[in-house]
Amino acid sequence: MAKFLTTTGVSFKLEEIIKNADEKLILISPFLKINDRIRELIEDKNRIKINTEIIYGKNELQPDENNWLRNLSYVRTGFCKNLHAKCYLNEKEALVTSMNLYEFSQQNNNEMGIYISREKDPELYSNINEEAKRLFRISEEVKVTVEKVTNKQNKQNKQKKNNKDKSVNTEKSSDTGYCIRCKKSVTLDPLYPYCKECFNSWNKYGNEEYQEVVCHICGNEAKSSKMKPSCYSCYKKHKKGLDFPI
Repeated sequence: MAKFLTTTGVSFKLEEIIKNADEKLILISPFLKINDRIRELIEDKNRIKINTEIIYGKNELQPDENNWLRNLSYVRTGFCKNLHAKCYLNEKEALVTSMNLYEFSQQNNNEMGIYISREKDPELYSNINEEAKRLFRISEEVKVTVEKVTNKQNKQNKQKKNNKDKSVNTEKSSDTGYCIRCKKSVTLDPLYPYCKECFNSWNKYGNEEYQEVVCHICGNEAKSSKMKPSCYSCYKKHKKGLDFPI
């Protein structure tokens, strides 16, 4: 059964939702002004590789927020025009409230909220979860430089792929590489370093700089992306024998 919360209860449940996230975390707040305590909690989730989606509606990112987000590999941000909703959820529970992220722990404000447990209210939780996913789908994924993600570079790389000599790397096309997101075995091709499933997921936004976690060539854990699909060691070793995006 859903539970009504006042100011202190909202602050407590918001912190608990972040701390209890084991699979996913979604934070929806018009203002992306996050205080130190919430930053610490999100950083801890990033450290243990919990995928986090932050949706906001006021395009007022400051340099310190950019610098902070730049170091979080498992956090994605989306700008949703006209967003006014405030909602926070993980895979087990959700909180719909009047409290923005930047108002967390400001006890002088009078806030209200409704707490929902997936176990006790599965249908209500499912409705909130589906709406949260819809908001992220209609949002514009934003780079940490506050530039709207475009497919321009992706199109350029595809054109480069189509125009390359068909005889190049024919021998290497049968070599095995690794999907830079899930580590599944794929054909070794730095221009297309994803498996089919992960490519379809990536292609929804087409952000060639979105950070992944696996080297396409050696399969070891490493910071990678569509633009830079391998670790530095593999790039140095194979840059003359393989086509790289840059």
